Amino acid sequence: MKSGLVAALDLGNAKVCAAIARYEEGEPLHLLGMGQQVSKGIRRGRIIDMEALEVSILNAVGQAEAMSSQVIQNVTLGLSYGMVSRVSQVELTLSGKAVDEQDLKDLFAHAQNNLKASLGKSAKDYEIIHAFPVGYSVNGHFGVRDPRGMVCKQLGIYLHVVMLPILTFRNLVQCLGRCHLKAVGIVAGPYASALATLVEDERDLGVTLVDMGGGTTAFSVFFDGHCVHMGGIRVGALHVTSDIAQGLSTPMVQAERLKTLHGSALPTERDEKEIILVPQIGENLQSQAVQVTKGSLNRVIRPRLEEILELLKKELDMCEGYKSATRRVVLTGGGSLMYGIKELASQILGRQVRLGKPLHVRGMSDMTNDPAFSCVLGLLQFASFHTQNKEIFGWKTAGLSQKMRHMIGKLLGE
Repeated sequence: MKSGLVAALDLGNAKVCAAIARYEEGEPLHLLGMGQQVSKGIRRGRIIDMEALEVSILNAVGQAEAMSSQVIQNVTLGLSYGMVSRVSQVELTLSGKAVDEQDLKDLFAHAQNNLKASLGKSAKDYEIIHAFPVGYSVNGHFGVRDPRGMVCKQLGIYLHVVMLPILTFRNLVQCLGRCHLKAVGIVAGPYASALATLVEDERDLGVTLVDMGGGTTAFSVFFDGHCVHMGGIRVGALHVTSDIAQGLSTPMVQAERLKTLHGSALPTERDEKEIILVPQIGENLQSQAVQVTKGSLNRVIRPRLEEILELLKKELDMCEGYKSATRRVVLTGGGSLMYGIKELASQILGRQVRLGKPLHVRGMSDMTNDPAFSCVLGLLQFASFHTQNKEIFGWKTAGLSQKMRHMIGKLLGE
């Protein structure tokens, strides 16, 4: 029986979240501990203050270690922005032989090299972190899920490749090294969230996972069981908070509280009658708080939510080859917790929408049922699966390549 510990670190724009879990073969993950801190020093996947980010990571990891009574060194890292998504198509001639594992390895390598060649001089600026086979073709016929064992002359593949800027990668590894941590995997945030929230039928029939984070709204598209596209927009829930702070002249902390307690994406008749207290910037006394209606608060919130969803709709409409995969949308992430967001999203996107909560994880029910932790819990699921399965195909390829492992060791002086 395979068992062990896995750890994950989600570097978001709003929060840094660390989690530790125990896995046993054939059993759901058991969450042992989790820690979170306000994210400082990182913006849209890029480090802007390494010391500040180091403090956030150390505090989050320290909380998770204290709660779980474990000490960790290896983590699976999640990022929700700053990655590039491309599809590469190639074919190999096999001269009528049966397809084996080596043929698929050669096909993967050929597709990745073909993509790098198409990027030209900029190829050296990126490192591949994901390689998803969208589908295979045998003798010119597309739609084959697994060609192993088939006799063919022409073997082709559509490979969805996700790349990370090499300098961003090196800075992240450097920061983790200063925290005495080592990245054993880097995973795109919207893909990790999908692992935590989607069911198999959704991935097979086609679905789009939308992770509404603090600084960005990222998405991943699934069709026929494969991740076929990723993207994102540079607007998220923190922009809603900022609008409240500016519109009502209240501190950011109070704006976040007002959004969480009273915010709504849907107006009601009672909103104009319900009074809420809004503390003002620079005023310490509660008696100096301004009285506003709940309707006034929601009139600040709604335009920004509409902007986010309109921008998202434009991105999804561009996925012309996967129209059926964008008809169903699953919302997750901290931004999906706002009252009425599901209804507003369905109205603006013109699609069937449901709210996604983490699945397949037990223990600490308050955490495992919260969409805000979908990404970090998905990272744990990925880490446990990749630890137990060392194959190179499907989403199992999302672990670090040999080249990247060597680079990490070199950067850390190993």
